Amino acid sequence: MKKISTLLLALLTGCIATTQYQYNTNTNTNTNTKTKTNEIQMGLLTPSGKLEIADPSWKLVWSDDFNGQANTPPDPSKWNHATGGNGWGNNELEYYTDRIENAHLTGDGHLAIRAQREDYQGMQYTSARLTTAKKFEFTYGRVEARIMIPKTQGIWSAFWMLGANIQEVGWPNCGEIDIMENIGREPKTNHGSMHGPGYHSSHPMTGTFSLPLLRRSLLSDTYHIYSVEWEPNVVRFYVDNMLYHTKTPQDMPRGSTWVFNDHPFYILLNVAVGGNMPGNPDGRTILPKEMMIDYVRVYQR
Repeated sequence: MKKISTLLLALLTGCIATTQYQYNTNTNTNTNTKTKTNEIQMGLLTPSGKLEIADPSWKLVWSDDFNGQANTPPDPSKWNHATGGNGWGNNELEYYTDRIENAHLTGDGHLAIRAQREDYQGMQYTSARLTTAKKFEFTYGRVEARIMIPKTQGIWSAFWMLGANIQEVGWPNCGEIDIMENIGREPKTNHGSMHGPGYHSSHPMTGTFSLPLLRRSLLSDTYHIYSVEWEPNVVRFYVDNMLYHTKTPQDMPRGSTWVFNDHPFYILLNVAVGGNMPGNPDGRTILPKEMMIDYVRVYQR
């Protein structure tokens, strides 16, 4: 009984590793002051607010720090708006628009993607879905964003990547890497997943990062850095530069195919409403909600 109690306490306080990486550091970055660097380098914010270089072998090749006037759209030279309200293969309830009401710069160096309740084009909710397709596509690298996620029942925030050959081979043969995926009713948990032929939809190769059960803070309380390192035959998943999940071809279901080598991917940011994963809004749902993005950066060796 004593051993069981000790094990339970360790799990609750994040003192031992399980299939989830238990977050046990304090990244106090809930501030409107943006920490930027003009250096071509990769780092993270420490509790003291200093930029700590994690691996200087990664060199910055693309970024958006979302600097610009308040209530203006994201940089059209970098981002496309994917629009429509067709459910997006997940029975989602929103209509994605290209309006500043759903995606706009805040004026202090952030991008806000807003999901809200309104009648629009036959749908009851609107939001935004941004992509870098045909504007920035790349093969391999470290991809990261500093994001504060929203929380409420029935919303689904994501920072992810799709294979740029999706028009030729379709999904999931193009490959999908979900860097940050959160459903609003689970504000302590991030899902990092990979979808391909034989491992997709409700059965991807996936891992989760969760805050300890006894920790009062939520991922939605402040900004966190969500990232992957994508290299030949390996993808590593991080939150605040802490590795919690690694996948290689050896982890695939038998008979399936690794579709993450030697072809470019592009980046997506969106907040969905309803759908297969989060469930639909209900009496607990509070809208509007915003996903706040401080920056998106891509590095290569």
